[in-house]
Amino acid sequence: MTTRRRLLAGAGIAGLGAAAGAGAVAALPDSSGSSGPSGRSGLSHPSGPSGPATPVAATTDLDTGTATVAFHGPRQAGVSEDPPAHAAFVAFTLAAGTDRRALGRMLRLLSDDAARLTRGEPALGDTDATLAGLPARLTVTFGFGPGLYRAAGLKSPVADLPAFKIDRLERRWSGGDLLLQICADDPLTVAHTQRMLIKDARPFAAIRWVQQGFRRSPGVQAPEHTQRNVLGQLDGTANPRGTAEIDPAVWNEDGSTTLVVRRIRAEIEKWDILAVSDKENAVGRRLESGAPLSGQQEHDEPNFTAVDASGLPSMPDFSHVTRAHVTDPTLKILRRPYNYDGMPDAAGHPDAGLIFASYQKDIARQYVPIQQRLADKDLLNEWITPIGSAVFAVPPGCTDGSWIGATLLA
Repeated sequence: MTTRRRLLAGAGIAGLGAAAGAGAVAALPDSSGSSGPSGRSGLSHPSGPSGPATPVAATTDLDTGTATVAFHGPRQAGVSEDPPAHAAFVAFTLAAGTDRRALGRMLRLLSDDAARLTRGEPALGDTDATLAGLPARLTVTFGFGPGLYRAAGLKSPVADLPAFKIDRLERRWSGGDLLLQICADDPLTVAHTQRMLIKDARPFAAIRWVQQGFRRSPGVQAPEHTQRNVLGQLDGTANPRGTAEIDPAVWNEDGSTTLVVRRIRAEIEKWDILAVSDKENAVGRRLESGAPLSGQQEHDEPNFTAVDASGLPSMPDFSHVTRAHVTDPTLKILRRPYNYDGMPDAAGHPDAGLIFASYQKDIARQYVPIQQRLADKDLLNEWITPIGSAVFAVPPGCTDGSWIGATLLA
């Protein structure tokens, strides 16, 4: 590893001052769900005796393991693409005395690792090179916390979230100077990538926390079908979809964005005792179809003036959908959540919930107002508890030969 670090950190690496932004981005499906990782189409599986019809993939593609997402480009990958099935969010605390030059050496190493691994190639010095051959749509997304900017002597574009009354935050799931979001359709690919990146970050930073999550695997259901979380809800219905909606809400002109990561524990056993109608009133959507209580289909726009047969609002003021609703497209957030399911306690009580990842141009302008409304009057808070919180600036992508953060630190 010493030879490798000397190679990458030395003067031989070109592009110390190269501007990011000229690379080409691989053509991949966006969150509009018009196609899957390889253009899969969906069919409806016939209803069974125990549940409704669910769109499933028409075929299982054999090239899932070899599918790639370009690392280089004007924007970082791992944001607006269709999310892969598995993720690891790895946060680091910088070592004392880390300065701008040390940050540059670290980010050159990690960028080189990520570029190689996302192509399906082993990283330099990879002792388990056979594990790198199936990238499975691997993406590695870099996020810079406020502490990284302080170490570099720069003003941070992000700040810790304000305190919300519903928070029960634990330090073991909160904060971080550097984040690596590692996503792929194969958990072994994620595990190998995580190990390689941690090994090369070790001289510069210590692990603060790791959160591992999952979504439906490729081929289980049609790509356009909204994912469900561990409470059984469809999660992400109101997301901006397609370039025309995502770009104004997520991407700044320089190719940067911001990320909020919240660990939200689901109080599943309390949720389990509710009647379906009570769950639907708390959420504001039909549990089966995802349709708003004022509509018939999942993507119907909620009607907050509609009343039910008893004369009460169809969409309760305290429902999650009502509190989170945004009318201005530029104020929306892009939700990219992953479920987590940890070890139950000795009595068998579950440790499960959501790794809520939210991308937006401006945290204070977009995310905070939504979260404040939810904290003030969202009935769903009775069954969910935020236990972790972190914020990161996501810098622009980089060209081949450069590295993430070069325009900031060089």
